[in-house]
Amino acid sequence: MNRSDLTHGAARTSGTHGVDGAGAVRRPGLDAQGFIAREGSLARVPDVFRPVVAAARDRLPDVFGERLHSAYLYGSIPRGTAHVGRSDLDLLVALREEPADADREAVRALGEAVDEEFGQIDGVGTLLYGRERLLSEMERYDLGWFVACLCTPLLGEDLAGRLPRYRPDSLLARRLPGWRERIEGAPDTEEARRPLVRFMSRHLVRTGFTLVMPRWQGWTSDLREMAEAFSAYHPERASQMRTAAHYGYEPVGDPGVLRSYVDDLGPWLAEEYARVHGTKAPRPD
Repeated sequence: MNRSDLTHGAARTSGTHGVDGAGAVRRPGLDAQGFIAREGSLARVPDVFRPVVAAARDRLPDVFGERLHSAYLYGSIPRGTAHVGRSDLDLLVALREEPADADREAVRALGEAVDEEFGQIDGVGTLLYGRERLLSEMERYDLGWFVACLCTPLLGEDLAGRLPRYRPDSLLARRLPGWRERIEGAPDTEEARRPLVRFMSRHLVRTGFTLVMPRWQGWTSDLREMAEAFSAYHPERASQMRTAAHYGYEPVGDPGVLRSYVDDLGPWLAEEYARVHGTKAPRPD
């Protein structure tokens, strides 16, 4: 895959302040109409990661055939901020029907093969969903927003064309799942806890940020910027959020960090969301 293959149809997005023709300030991460701009593009994929992206793009149709509807990149690689040997390849795959256990095993095996072949990455993470779920009303402010704003099209029809455009809105606050079972089920080692700290730290920072987005009126994927925006409105939680942002990039394997997330910061964020929007309807597993 050459550069033209990756850049075809890919538009760059702006994450800086600007001024439109009427003199109004455009907030970071928004387009001229005030909608959240898609943060990544194939044009931003660093050259060193292009063979990895090409391998994923070429092999996914072999795994799923006609059942594959579309595939997307997300994370640091399409944002152009990935680090060689440290960043993973993040994929979202949409099937024409709901995935089965065999599909999840197939995509796991594909990820392991790509990870083993390319030393540029440190793992492959793949989200696998059916097309109808991604487009459902229940997922409008969760997976739908994720596809439309955080995912970069790689293969097939872009589902963003069937989804609304999104403005900064606290309805985008991510659902806080029950994490205690996941923590208890992990091996009692620093190595096993470190990915959990990284994942949960990022989840909590993004949840806090989306709750204040209507007042901040912008979008960013930088965890530290998210934490600072949140801290301006909730100074009593600023230290916790800044620490979580740090661990989102540089995780530790400290069980005390995980306990603080499920005993304090996580429940507080869930209560704050419920106070603003009420309790969300249950979602399928």
